[in-house]
Amino acid sequence: MKIALIGAGGKMGVRLGRNLARSSHDISYVEVSEAGQARVRSELGAEVTPVEQALQGAEVVILAVPDTAIGAVSAKIVPSLAAGTMVVILDAAAPYAGHLPSRADISYFVTHPCHPPIFNDETTAEGRNDHFGGIAARQSIVSALMQGPDTDFAKGEEVARIIWAPILRSHRLTMEQIALLEPALSETLAATLLAVMKQGIDEVVARGVPAEAARDFLLGHLNILGAVTFGHVQGVFSDACNKAIENGLPRLMRDDWKGIFEPEELAESIRRIT
Repeated sequence: MKIALIGAGGKMGVRLGRNLARSSHDISYVEVSEAGQARVRSELGAEVTPVEQALQGAEVVILAVPDTAIGAVSAKIVPSLAAGTMVVILDAAAPYAGHLPSRADISYFVTHPCHPPIFNDETTAEGRNDHFGGIAARQSIVSALMQGPDTDFAKGEEVARIIWAPILRSHRLTMEQIALLEPALSETLAATLLAVMKQGIDEVVARGVPAEAARDFLLGHLNILGAVTFGHVQGVFSDACNKAIENGLPRLMRDDWKGIFEPEELAESIRRIT
C-alpha cells in the first residue's frame, strides 16, 4: 500500500513512523513545521514529502495530529483524496464529535492502543520499560470502521497492527464503544482516580511518612490489589480490606458517578477535549 503519514514529525508521528519504516509499504512522511521536519530526518532517516505529492495515489492516510487539529487538518486533506481512500484516525474523540468532513466515497477507520498491560510476560528490560507500547512490549489494540465497505476493516487492521506493533490482541469495536473506553473509562475515571492516589501520597508525606516509603507502599499494594480485583491471581481481600472498601466508596465516590458513561455526559466530555 501507499501510505501517507500526516504529522510525521510530531511525538506520535515519530512513534508510528518508526514502525511504518520497517514495513514493506510505500510510506510518505508529511510534516509542515521545520522542527518536525528535522525530527523526520534525524529520527526516521527519511525525507519529508509535500502533502500534495504524498496524497497522490495514497491508499491510506494516517492523521497523526492532536484531537484539536483533526477538524482543520481533515478539512484540508479529505476533499482532495481519491474515492476509496482510507483515512485512519488515532482516537475516537474527534470522529465522535463530528469533526470529520462528510464524504461517502472514502473510508474512516479509528484505531487506538490499549498500551502494554500492568500484568504481562515481558522478559527483556526494553519490554518491561516500554510503558506506552509500540517499541518492544506487546499491547492490545481497539479499532472501528466508522464508515466504508466492511472489507476495508481488514485493511485498516493491517495498518493498525503495524503502527502499534508488537500486538497482543486486536479487538473490533464500534466507534461509540471506543469512546466509552476513552475518554470515559481510561481518562475520566482511571486517570482521575490515579491523580487522587498521587494526592493521597502527597497528603501522607505531608503528615510525616517518608516519600519513598509511601510510594513503595502504594505501588506495591496497587500490584496485589489490582491482581486480585481483575482476576489475574486467585485470591480474596481480607475482611478488613472489604470493610474499608464498603466505607470508602460512599466517602470517595458520588452515587451518580456512572453518569460519565451516559451519552450526554460523554458527548460533553469529548466536546471539551476537542
